[in-house]
Amino acid sequence: MTSSRQDHHSHAKPVIDPDSLQVILATDCGSTTTKAILIEKIDGVYRQTFRGEAPTTVEEPTADVTMGVVNAATEVGELAGRRLIDDQGQIIRPARGNEGCDLYISTSSAGGGLQMLVAGVVREMTAASAERAALGAGAIVMETLASNDKRKPYEQIQRIRELRPDMILLAGGTDGGTKSHVVQLAELIAPAKPQPRFGGQYKMPVIYAGNQQAAALVEDVLGDAVELSVVPNLRPILERENLGPARDRVHDLFLEHVMAHAPGYDKLIAWADAPIMPTPGAVGDILKTIADRHGINAVGVDIGGATTDVFSVFGGTFNRTVSANLGMSYSISNVLAEATLPKILRWIPYDCDERALRNRVKNKMIRPTTIPQTLDALMFEQAVAREALRLSYLQHKEFATTLVGVQRQRSIGDAFGQQSGPRSIVDNMALDLLVASGGVLSHAPRMEQTVMMLIDSFEPEGITRLAKDSIFMMPHLGVLASVHPRAAMEVFERDCLVYLGTCIAPAGKAKVGESICRYRFTDSRYESGDLICGDVNRIPLGVGESAEIHLEPARGFDVGSGLGKPRTATVHGGVVGLVMDGRGRPLELPADRDACRQAVTKWNRAMNMYPE
Repeated sequence: MTSSRQDHHSHAKPVIDPDSLQVILATDCGSTTTKAILIEKIDGVYRQTFRGEAPTTVEEPTADVTMGVVNAATEVGELAGRRLIDDQGQIIRPARGNEGCDLYISTSSAGGGLQMLVAGVVREMTAASAERAALGAGAIVMETLASNDKRKPYEQIQRIRELRPDMILLAGGTDGGTKSHVVQLAELIAPAKPQPRFGGQYKMPVIYAGNQQAAALVEDVLGDAVELSVVPNLRPILERENLGPARDRVHDLFLEHVMAHAPGYDKLIAWADAPIMPTPGAVGDILKTIADRHGINAVGVDIGGATTDVFSVFGGTFNRTVSANLGMSYSISNVLAEATLPKILRWIPYDCDERALRNRVKNKMIRPTTIPQTLDALMFEQAVAREALRLSYLQHKEFATTLVGVQRQRSIGDAFGQQSGPRSIVDNMALDLLVASGGVLSHAPRMEQTVMMLIDSFEPEGITRLAKDSIFMMPHLGVLASVHPRAAMEVFERDCLVYLGTCIAPAGKAKVGESICRYRFTDSRYESGDLICGDVNRIPLGVGESAEIHLEPARGFDVGSGLGKPRTATVHGGVVGLVMDGRGRPLELPADRDACRQAVTKWNRAMNMYPE
């Protein structure tokens, strides 16, 4: 049993002097593509200069992940005129002249990423905290077990047997509290004899992050069948979460077990100058770094073919969710099933046959790598994306809540109030920055389309800045931030984010045609005016430009200062500019199909989304 955090693969690494780094090579080994970027110090500032990619080679016939890394790095080297790989297929270090790099780092989600089973005593309390710890470390949570999850013990044991997770996180009880419940959970795991995903040549890693007084009892129950690590309780008292130690141990075990047993990863671990991180964990780290550094609330989304990841930082608290059934290719039919066709049809401005649309969905599942060939197909795909993003964000809000258990201490006044149970800490009015990544958002033919997909699905309120990850380099920068925070921040702000503009959206409801907010610019170059309910206006405010705006919302509308209260703020421009969204919040589209089509067409034209 290990009781302290072990850095198995980091202790042998040389101590890195951040100031001496001139050339940095970073890779992200994805499930299908390995992406490499080169970061160089130019005139004292770190900039992302070249990128390359190659197919990931974790599966047969190559079955060696480093081959894909070498191929991607070779492509970057050819573009940069810099020899990065030597004749033996090794990364050249340190950098000299036109050869080599000073630092090599990597993230990985190849081979299905990190898959975990989590268990906690009460589903809404310690089990939810365990889930947050696993998700924050970049894992996909395959199953959550709890003493109160309504299944009989034999059903839970059967479920543990069926799954082949990479590791198990077991939590439960506050320190010094009752021991019996968490021991009962261990008694479910022991007879199930869970098998790890990558073969049976090693024991299943189990992290225990529960009541510390029950650790010895849990160890006795689990015995030698598993490799047990004990870390500090992730819920030491009901009022506080301490997820850091459990998350750190997940990262260590990811390196020692998952990575070490995947083809070629032992070599990759030896090459890297910093511990390899799961891709989503690295994305979460960079978003948290940005939010902390600027003192802002931020939301990031990465929409893929099979899953949609949502990350948020509100008031310094980080949360991540994986919507495993909401994606744009492999799980597009799930989006259709969950959202329903009428919800998707709302966003389509042309008359269409339901059967043809269902066929389009099935074709996308059969051929997941295809991209839309016609304008109709593009509009349909972007309509599906809006619903996938909307549903993923709803799931995220339900998960990112205040701690359950704390609210038990309620006054008589609270008992008569409407609020019961945990509240979401995600607050759209307090949201400062919304960042998009993933194919359908990053590679939309026009930036205006990306902006409207974000606004329609996330419904930001008040004043919110919008951006997208230019070439999906957030994972690379997340792991770089752990070694050299300044370099990561410089590249993030100069090369990673493409600022799309700012959305101003008064929250409230009114009749279409009524004025809901007066706006006035201090700079006479920009026209002042009235925002009319049902309208979307676009004001040209370019990249690097900013303007001071004074907002006077109508009674019953809020722009961030309270109902009907004025607000003066500095707004930043971008590729698309300033979007004045007068559709109200929550966003409701006309129920009548023809009226809905007309409204969507009007908004599309106002934003010049699909130029005719």
